[in-house]
Amino acid sequence: MDAIGKGSAPASEQRDWRTRLRDWAEDVELVPDLGQRVGSLTWFRGLATCFGLCAAALYLSPGFHSLPGEPQPLLAQPQFDEVRSQMITPLALGADSGRRMGPTDAVQPLRETPERPQIELRAQIGSSDSLGHALSRAGVSSGDVATVMSMVGGDIAVGVKPGTPLDIILGRRASRDRPRPLDHLGFRARLDLALEVNRVGGVLQVKRTPIHVDNTPLRIQGVIGDSIYQSARAAGAPPKAIQSFLRVIAQQIDLGSVRAGDRYDIITEYHRAETGEAEVGDLLFAGLRRASGRGIDMLKWTSEGRSQWFEASGVGERRGVLSAPVSGRMSSDFGMRRHPILGYTRMHAGIDFAARYGSPIYAATDGVVSYSGRHGGHGNYVRLEHGNGLATGYAHMSRIAARYGQRVRQGQVIGYVGSSGLSTGPHLHYELYRNGRTVNPLSVKFTTTAQLAGRELAAFRARLAQLKSLRIGLPGEMAKNARPAPQQVALVN
Repeated sequence: MDAIGKGSAPASEQRDWRTRLRDWAEDVELVPDLGQRVGSLTWFRGLATCFGLCAAALYLSPGFHSLPGEPQPLLAQPQFDEVRSQMITPLALGADSGRRMGPTDAVQPLRETPERPQIELRAQIGSSDSLGHALSRAGVSSGDVATVMSMVGGDIAVGVKPGTPLDIILGRRASRDRPRPLDHLGFRARLDLALEVNRVGGVLQVKRTPIHVDNTPLRIQGVIGDSIYQSARAAGAPPKAIQSFLRVIAQQIDLGSVRAGDRYDIITEYHRAETGEAEVGDLLFAGLRRASGRGIDMLKWTSEGRSQWFEASGVGERRGVLSAPVSGRMSSDFGMRRHPILGYTRMHAGIDFAARYGSPIYAATDGVVSYSGRHGGHGNYVRLEHGNGLATGYAHMSRIAARYGQRVRQGQVIGYVGSSGLSTGPHLHYELYRNGRTVNPLSVKFTTTAQLAGRELAAFRARLAQLKSLRIGLPGEMAKNARPAPQQVALVN
């Protein structure tokens, strides 16, 4: 019993010491966050701990002393350059690494660095860009730009297509204070014409190279699967032609009613140069054969100076349907209201569209401008006469883009949204007149339908029959470069 008691006492005391130390460590925060409780006893305790640790680290540091080494003899400058050229040090001095000889008495400094005899550049026509601006950005002098534009101006009257590459060579200049002369310029002015401008005997001369272009239309037929777009793209139809096709068909039927198994028929303008380049033009024919429902045959035809889509019967698009005159939400309706500026209730003889300042304003339908200018509280105002006693008015414009007596078409820009006249902010005040009196613009819709007749109808039907009777097949060299199967794509005369 005595042995047991003597051996157990120290163990109990040891456990009590450890317990007390653990309790003390839990109660005392030795490393508190110095960003919290600044100035408290705990904070000063943490600060003392930090200083103590820093002092211990500095005291125990080994110090920074240079390592002893054997002294090296000093090298002369030529020998030092020779050694340095074989070191990695030159990489930090402009990357002049590599073995080279140090300068000697035979080396003489150049007064000026020699220039390259020619500079070859490849520029590109940007969007909303011109040939002259592209040449100026490439470093061509203003005199050479003016000469080039005078020589090729007639060939690029409609402008150069964006993305067209320009091959430019600038020659040697007579002195450093003068621009380099243009020695060569080559680019594609049109699909059917390549131009080269070369300096011969100090004078710029132009060389025109005509390129044969096959203008045979492209016809694409196929069966609709999951969607018209995917099926037509799989058959090789250009995206531009498919988008036009969908817009035309959507005016006749609901595209949601088209089912798998229906057949589409697309004919579009197609221009292919003998050098391999190709351009897709406008859609000419849109056809749809449906398993249930009537078929659709739409042909683009120019009548009375206007190109539009006609059905097989010769009935054209509905024209004159009132459309939204601006892109924006309707903020005020037709009827009695309290005027926001005058402060009393009066008739609001139109509807207001809230739109951003400067947004384009479009003609709601075809008409003739009967008024254009300032008009009292309307500010900048345009009025269009549409016939049959109907007219529309557009007020509070920031700028007018239509003149008196001008004939405008539906969707044509006639002005821009502003806040002129009695207005509290940018918006469009839109009015509709019937026999000179204002009426609610939302209550009137009027349409006119074009109908071909006589010789024009006969010519239209002949053209439609010609397109619909085209045989499927790829003639000549076109077939070699065509990927779609012959039963899907045809180039036709």
